[in-house]
Amino acid sequence: MSFDPESRTCVSFDDVLLVPKYSEIKSRHDVELEITSWEGDSIQVGDTSFRLPIFAAPMDTVINKETAIVLANRGISPILHRYTTFEEQVRDYEAISSSLFVDAAPVGAAIGTGSMCLNQAIALYEVGCRLFCVDVAHGHHEAAIKVVSYLKHLYEDAFVIAGNVATLEGFNALADAGANAIRVGIGGGSVCSTRVVTGHGIPTFQSVVDCSASDRDCYIIADGGIRSTGDIVKSLAAGADFVMLGSMLAGREESPGETKTVGDITYKNYRGMASKSAQLEWRGKVSVSEGVDSWRPVSSCLDDCIDDILAGVRSGLSYSGCAFLSDFYTMSEFVKITQSSLKENVPHAVGASFGSS
Repeated sequence: MSFDPESRTCVSFDDVLLVPKYSEIKSRHDVELEITSWEGDSIQVGDTSFRLPIFAAPMDTVINKETAIVLANRGISPILHRYTTFEEQVRDYEAISSSLFVDAAPVGAAIGTGSMCLNQAIALYEVGCRLFCVDVAHGHHEAAIKVVSYLKHLYEDAFVIAGNVATLEGFNALADAGANAIRVGIGGGSVCSTRVVTGHGIPTFQSVVDCSASDRDCYIIADGGIRSTGDIVKSLAAGADFVMLGSMLAGREESPGETKTVGDITYKNYRGMASKSAQLEWRGKVSVSEGVDSWRPVSSCLDDCIDDILAGVRSGLSYSGCAFLSDFYTMSEFVKITQSSLKENVPHAVGASFGSS
C-alpha cells in the first residue's frame, strides 16, 4: 500500500496538556484514587480487589519477591514475570502471598503463548493465583487470542489481562476472546526499541484514545512511554482505567537487577525483556532484539517512590477539580500543544526522569 499523505496524525503524551479547571479541593490528600468498576463497585479478583489504578510490569528488573510484597501492600498490583521456571514462579507466588496484608492488592503472574502456557496457568491457579497476564509483544495475534479464550473457558473466575495492542480492532479481538483488561501500547517503553526495529507502532496516548471508543466490557491498561506522573494523569483522562509502570519503579534500592559502581555512584540495570541480555539469560539465544539495556543511579526506596507517584497523580486530578478517580474521564479536557512524538518513539531511559525521584 502506498503512503497516503492525508493519513491521520497521531498524538503522543508530549503533544497534549490538560486544562486546569475550577476546584474546591482543599488538599490533594482529599483525592480518592481507589479504582472501581463502571458501576461503582470494587473490582474483584478472587478473594481480593484492586485498590489503585496501577500495575507493575512483568519485567525481571522491576519485579522480584521483595518488590512485589512492597507494591501489593501499598495497593499496586505486581505481575510476576514469566522468564523463569514454572516451579520458581509458583514458589515465588506462594511466598509473596504469605507476606501480604489483608487489604493488599492482587498479585498476578505472566504466562506466554507457548505449548506449556496453560500447564503453567493451572499450576498457578492451584496455589491461589486468580490474576493472569497473557504477556506477548503483539497481542493482536491468533496465538494470544486462543490462549485468552482457553484460559477464560478453563477458569471463569480468573481475571485475565492480555496484550499488548495498539488499535481498537486489536482491543476488541482480545476483549471478544474473554480478556478482562488489555494492555494498550506498542513500542513506547523507555527500554523498548520495537518502533525503531520494526517500523510499527502508534503513540500510546493515541492508542488509549482510540481504544476508549470500544463498546466492549473490558478495562484499558495504558502501557508504555509513561515517564512521569503527568503521563499517568493524561492516560487516565484519555480513557485508561489503569496504567502499567516499569521505568518509574525500576532502579530503586530493592529493585532486582545487576549493579555497578562508578566513582561514588551506584547504578542498577533496567532492561527490556526483548533486549539481547534478557534473551540470552532466559532463552540462551537471541532471535531479534526489540529492547535495550540501561543503567540508572540507584535512587530512593520503593516506598518513597510510591509516595511520590500517588502524590503526583492526586495533585493532577485536583487541577481538574476532581476528587474521585471515577469522575476524572468526564471532567477532564485536553488541549493539543505540539508535535513531539519522536521523544516517545525511541528509547529514552537515560537522562532525567521527572516524577520518579
